[in-house]
Amino acid sequence: MDDFVIRKATVLDGAGVDRFVADVAVREGRISAIETERCAGDAKETIDAEGLFLAPGFIDAHCHDDLAMLRGPGRLEKVAQGVTTVVVGNCGFSLYPCTANSKEAVRKHASGLLGLTEPDEVFESSSEYRRTLEGGIGVNVVSLVGHGPLRLSVVGPENRPASGAELEAMERLLQRDLQHAAGLSLGLVYPPSCFADRRELVCLGKAAGRIGKLVAAHIRSYEAGLLEAVREFIAILRSSGAKGILSHLQAAGRPNWGLVVQALRLLEEAQDEGVEVCFDMYPYLAGSSYALQLLPPSCLSAGIEALKRDLQDASFREGLLRRLEDPHPGADGWQSKIALIGWESVLIAGVNSPSLKSLEGKTLDAAAREQGRAGFDLLVRLVLEDDGASAVILFQLSESDLHAAFTHPLHMVGSDGIPRDVGHPHPRAFGAFPRVLDELSGKKAWFRLEDAVRRMTSVPAQRFGLANRGVIQVGAVADMVLFEEGFRDLATFENPRQCATGASHVWVSGQPVLAHGKPTGALPGRFL
Repeated sequence: MDDFVIRKATVLDGAGVDRFVADVAVREGRISAIETERCAGDAKETIDAEGLFLAPGFIDAHCHDDLAMLRGPGRLEKVAQGVTTVVVGNCGFSLYPCTANSKEAVRKHASGLLGLTEPDEVFESSSEYRRTLEGGIGVNVVSLVGHGPLRLSVVGPENRPASGAELEAMERLLQRDLQHAAGLSLGLVYPPSCFADRRELVCLGKAAGRIGKLVAAHIRSYEAGLLEAVREFIAILRSSGAKGILSHLQAAGRPNWGLVVQALRLLEEAQDEGVEVCFDMYPYLAGSSYALQLLPPSCLSAGIEALKRDLQDASFREGLLRRLEDPHPGADGWQSKIALIGWESVLIAGVNSPSLKSLEGKTLDAAAREQGRAGFDLLVRLVLEDDGASAVILFQLSESDLHAAFTHPLHMVGSDGIPRDVGHPHPRAFGAFPRVLDELSGKKAWFRLEDAVRRMTSVPAQRFGLANRGVIQVGAVADMVLFEEGFRDLATFENPRQCATGASHVWVSGQPVLAHGKPTGALPGRFL
């Protein structure tokens, strides 16, 4: 007897074939039958799905839910979007590995992007993180090993090449953690990952590639240096033999708009030459990071405390202001986001320090004017009082570049959401997936609904090696979402913590985590 059967659903199978109406039966966590005529077998439960769409559960190919999985394992904001699997550890940030000596440095590193992280929320290894999550989670987790904590645990925060012995030590740690992870993630604009040279990156890429694991990269530039950064990543993949995912392909700042099309050509050429590479992107024109990303990485070469001391020096501040207001790339290749988009295009999304709470939800420009000071002075205050860990939202992208990325065959959907506990996080953490369906596929007609679902299901499943997931087919794991045509994101930049509406049921391994639009409290997720 089947556990349940879904009657007369309009099936979007995840492979991109034309939609069809069918009954879909589930038994012991897997799809047991798909019949365009009525399923003949008995079932314990029958769900009437006439007029509703049934799709594989969506896979968030790029997010920063590492902490959120620990603190709110039910993950209603994900489940409400139809997401059944999340990929964490992106952009070089993961909650492991660490040693006794590096634990505090890894905690501070995670706190910058993910929000204030407690000492018991960083882990020695991927297996320790896995054991903690398997105490009960609502959605599945795929993890990447962050290069940042890996380097902190061996080299430390210094701006220098790794020695031969340090490379061997990093490789050993990486090989250990890849037993439970899908690959390595690089954050090549974030200290200390940005201090790695080509030799180090190729060495670690080979360690991943030898066992069939991938390398994902937040590349060194999404500004004027985008094309050179893409070439560097392709060269790392070519030399290492690893498969690659270029994280959130975009071109930031009006002077750089249009570079995405050229970057896509580079990826196509690499594919033709046998380099296995693809990319993810989110469906918004604004990105999100933390305040230190607005400064040249060289400012962090001696760590945050050294930077705070430097900021007490008037001549240092004057030099830094000149760099921030200079629209041209410097000798180090870094280009100022502030010069490209302006103080008025940087929103203070969340802070850790209570003294700064009144700034949340305001742009740097507006908040500075309220205080009768310049935007630069307020940015300095964020560094001094919040260790530069304040979350910021950057309005910096173009519609034409987003269209070029989203409609390209190498694209898959990732929210890049950073669901911090406080402040005004980017709405993509709460609405990215229904936004793709309703806005990009529906209103803008960039692609068919079948293709939109494919980019959120079978494509990431294949790229992360998730067998029997991402499709509606007999034998596949029953990670599924049943939703109505009015499946919409409600989250806005002004009010981002609004869950999507329109999902009727969501199943993880055949267990309902959302039923009739309401969370069930079930925690059937796994560490994949």
